[in-house]
Amino acid sequence: MVCFNNGTISSYYGGDLKMLEITDLSFFILKIIIGTIGLIAFGIVFGLIYKGVDRKLSAHMQGRIGPPVRQPFRDIVKLFTKENIVPDNAIPWVYNLAPLIGLIATMTILLYLPIGGFNPLLSNQGDLILILYLLLIPSLAMVIGGFASGSPYATVGAQREMATMIGYEFPLAIVIVTFAWALGNQSLAPTVIQGISGAAEPVVLQNTFSLAVISGIPIWGTVGIIGLIGIIVLLLALLIVTPAELSKIPFDTPEAETEIAGGLLTEYSGRNLGIFYLTDAVKTVVMASIIVALFFPWNLAELLSIEDPIWLVYVLNIIFFLIKVLIVIIFSVTLIRVAIARLKIDQIVYTYWLWITLLALVGLICIMWDQQMIVSQWNFLDGYQPIVSYLGL
Repeated sequence: MVCFNNGTISSYYGGDLKMLEITDLSFFILKIIIGTIGLIAFGIVFGLIYKGVDRKLSAHMQGRIGPPVRQPFRDIVKLFTKENIVPDNAIPWVYNLAPLIGLIATMTILLYLPIGGFNPLLSNQGDLILILYLLLIPSLAMVIGGFASGSPYATVGAQREMATMIGYEFPLAIVIVTFAWALGNQSLAPTVIQGISGAAEPVVLQNTFSLAVISGIPIWGTVGIIGLIGIIVLLLALLIVTPAELSKIPFDTPEAETEIAGGLLTEYSGRNLGIFYLTDAVKTVVMASIIVALFFPWNLAELLSIEDPIWLVYVLNIIFFLIKVLIVIIFSVTLIRVAIARLKIDQIVYTYWLWITLLALVGLICIMWDQQMIVSQWNFLDGYQPIVSYLGL
């Protein structure tokens, strides 16, 4: 399809675009619009619900009653009704624009995630690389907003946020690259993927940086015993990266209320603070959904071999997805922030650059060795096969 300078639309064959093609295009645009609105509503509603559950669970773990689960909704309503104050020393347009940029970037990630058994609304080659960049934007927005506020506390918080980002982005990138390599490596036995995907012929994947592809072929079924150890190590590394990505204890030094009076958010109030609050809620769902898509992509209806009625399939898959997201949040956010006190900024950077990066590299090396052992022709490795082969699946 080609659009000429005079505004007319013609097909490659020179004729006018048929009414059927226009109708398909209209349905596609309508699908994108409705899907985007639905995903935004999903991210906000369940992000706030999970924040309430997280606060309630952490309170019970510490012997407190805690606020009700609906408290985050009350907080948002209250913040959006409060006056939005801009400090005298701030750069107003940057100060007000930073929260919006962070929220929009976070919501955009939802469009590239498989959620509740549904394929991503937008999916193309290199989705995971795009998601890595989009995950940076909310943190950068907070940094820019902190600097623009003109507060010395916010400046210190912005500097800490940049140092923390430098620390956790490296192990996060290693985890992502490992998955893409494992499924796209030409040495991976194509028959392994053939058996998992149900294809008629051996398959060699091409678009392995797409979450739709990765979630469609669970990596657990493509590895042997050593690869299984590597996947568990990568899962542990990503679970530890998550609280830093969300600025949760023990990696919340950029905010640190008891040290720098809220840090990055010291001068924010009203609507702007509420937008940052929403960004944190949606990003919590995003990070948990990424972990689910990478490590636990199964759908309940498929596990139970339920195909009809279709509404029951959708309901079971969505409920199962929400439960998986909740479990990930409990292990990656709630338990860690209850069990460990806040670290100093130098300890955070050291932990991620050394120990967590090494942990991720160990997982990568284990999977590399595992794939080589599966396809090798060495006599002493004749019996080494993917786990699914041992289980007869």
